Amino acid sequence: MADLRGRHFLKLLDFTPEEIRYLIDLSKALKDKKKRHEEHAYLKGKNIVLLFEKTSTRTRCSFEVAGMDLGMGVTYLGPGSSQMGRKESIADTARVLGRMYDGIEYRGFDQSLVETLAEYAGVPVWNGLTDQFHPTQMIADLLTIEEKKGKLKGIRFTYFGDARNNMGNSLMIACAKMGLHFTACAPAELFPAEELVRKAKEIAKESGGSVTLTEDITEGAKDADVLYTDIWVSMGEPAEAWEKRISLLQPYRVDEKKMALAKPDAIFMHCLPSFHDTNTVIGKEIADRYGIEEMEVSNDVFEGPQSVVFDEAENRMHTIKAVMYATLRGEEKDLV
Repeated sequence: MADLRGRHFLKLLDFTPEEIRYLIDLSKALKDKKKRHEEHAYLKGKNIVLLFEKTSTRTRCSFEVAGMDLGMGVTYLGPGSSQMGRKESIADTARVLGRMYDGIEYRGFDQSLVETLAEYAGVPVWNGLTDQFHPTQMIADLLTIEEKKGKLKGIRFTYFGDARNNMGNSLMIACAKMGLHFTACAPAELFPAEELVRKAKEIAKESGGSVTLTEDITEGAKDADVLYTDIWVSMGEPAEAWEKRISLLQPYRVDEKKMALAKPDAIFMHCLPSFHDTNTVIGKEIADRYGIEEMEVSNDVFEGPQSVVFDEAENRMHTIKAVMYATLRGEEKDLV
């Protein structure tokens, strides 16, 4: 059993495979309690604050519901709702909030910001997403794969799209840690940073996994157990990025042809939100401007029988609950 009490949760590079395994198993235990409507307010009397410089649906709702299920008070501070980084430094904000709250979640921009919060807060800090890493999504994704495929080690996992973004980086590290065979399938200019790839390959050697980078779509999709993608332009990037990204990534859209190259029982995953139709403001704008009605994934795949995106979205709540419980729990007996 791992003991993560008092730890920050900033990136999976900070955690051993055994500690990640513990979080997955703890997520299963807490999910079971939720499904059985069994009260689990183990952290009653504690309070947490959610600092969001980037808006979100799944991350905010997951932290709020998970916090309340655990019996905690939850404060949400959205973009512009605090003085952090404007009238007050990140370090000063951390020292103030650390005196009032038992835990702090941050969702925003550069990884250095959440690292600074962790340095000065004096309480556990959880990364709800930065430009470089998205670790809470990783535990949810690993749990989903294990639920659907029965295992993690040896799974062939392919990520299509901009592999330099927080999801490409994080999925590569998560797969390397847990012994999956990770492939980033993208144009070479959208491969992850060389230093991070080198580190991931070293980790994969220890776990029995592997890391592959390829521009070849057939090589990327063939015999995969999981096909994964993400939106082509991340929050905070300029609107001008769409034209170049669409030109580069249209061939890498996850469609029925790519799913047919994968194993017959392969699953499709996406961290959401997704532009698979024109039923969003951005989706319609892109269709009007560039003449495409689907972006990173075709609607047939997104809505198809191999898609597990909504199971994956639900698992954000259970796994975030596990991260908070693991880092905030007291001396009582652990759940796994």
